[in-house]
Amino acid sequence: MQIKPEQLEGQLTRGLKRLYTIHGDEPLLAQEAGDAIRAAARAAGFAERQVFNVSGAHFDWSGVLGAAQALSLFADRQLIEIRIPGGKPGKDGSEALQRYCGQLSDDVLTLVQLPRLDFQQQKAAWFTALDAAGVMLRVETLERRALPAWLAQRLARQGQRVQAGEAGQRTLAFFADRIEGNLLAAHQELQKLALLHPAGELSYEQIEAAVLNVARYDLPKLAEAVWTGQTARALRMLDGLQAEGEAAVLVHWTLADDLRKLARGRAALDAGKPLPMALKEAQAWGLKERLFERALPLLADHQLAHLLQAASVCDGIVKGLKHPEWPHEPWPALRRLMLMVMEAQTPAPAGGRRRQLALQ
Repeated sequence: MQIKPEQLEGQLTRGLKRLYTIHGDEPLLAQEAGDAIRAAARAAGFAERQVFNVSGAHFDWSGVLGAAQALSLFADRQLIEIRIPGGKPGKDGSEALQRYCGQLSDDVLTLVQLPRLDFQQQKAAWFTALDAAGVMLRVETLERRALPAWLAQRLARQGQRVQAGEAGQRTLAFFADRIEGNLLAAHQELQKLALLHPAGELSYEQIEAAVLNVARYDLPKLAEAVWTGQTARALRMLDGLQAEGEAAVLVHWTLADDLRKLARGRAALDAGKPLPMALKEAQAWGLKERLFERALPLLADHQLAHLLQAASVCDGIVKGLKHPEWPHEPWPALRRLMLMVMEAQTPAPAGGRRRQLALQ
């Protein structure tokens, strides 16, 4: 049974299942979900707890299988945690987990913890066995658009709130910008606000003074900002990636690869193929499909050719070459390329032409 993190509390109050599996890439939400399950287990009399950390393909699964069948000397019911940080139990582990799911006991509550799994891992026999035998909880990183509501909800838990209306939305947007991609740090900042200020309304100035810039960014989120036209966010992310020590060559590869794919999609459109087929030829899947669906109709063939030439120039700069009309350092050159890409997606003003940055 698949549920969302916000549904867990209600599910636990309706009665514990024998097996819970948590998987995903958001440490705070995974930790909170695990803590909620442990607390419910203790309240229900699962007084003894055993933890198994699966470390590599040579892990001995016989201990896990034996623990599930052995009655405790100190408690009638026990909680067994199986942690698989690598997300790959191996052949023996796959067989053991399937056997384990087939012999669940009412006297044992099992919590399986996994990292984020790809599509193929979620189709594996051991994962489908866990899904069929109990509750499956997927914890994913919150998207930027969901952060203000999440922050407001967390503030309400500690008796605090922002101003009503547009002023409060600006405050939440500022807060979200500072903690994007780092919910553990967001949790700490919220706790700090609870210590610094009493229950009630918080002003923008109070939050600005208390909240540090602890956002963490990654390349997929940078691409999302670029292809949705969020210029300020994209520039902030680029600065953040540089500060975090990201390799400039990887940032360039992300932008250039997207441009190459879009050029293939544009060629398919110009050949008379429908947009879904053009997106397929652009090899756009999942989130990238939605992003390209917006960007592709905005970019003409000559614009993409211009941007690909700019990406080639930028590639040389990132690798140590110089160009007389471009910044000589990698990160300013990446900034210029990114702004060119975003400018190309902006409709030209009525009666005028869009200004293009010169290549040479």
